[in-house]
Amino acid sequence: MHYVYLIRSISEPARRYIGVTSDLRSRISEHNAGKSSHTAKYTPWELVTYLAFSDRRRAEAFEISLKSGSGHAFARKRLWPQ
Repeated sequence: MHYVYLIRSISEPARRYIGVTSDLRSRISEHNAGKSSHTAKYTPWELVTYLAFSDRRRAEAFEISLKSGSGHAFARKRLWPQ
């Protein structure tokens, strides 16, 4: 399976990140260990939402769409908690 995941910084809740991986637990651990340059400054992170896809290309396409303008609006309304 391939996962599109949304995480939020616990120390700075306004900081959010969207990614894709085939090993969700390991990837969240990497974010919390500071191994990602995009998220290292805002550790620790909590998993907010994830979606599973059987096809990697579809997972990547969904990740890209969530990072677009209309995708941000969709995620804000449907995937990020209020």
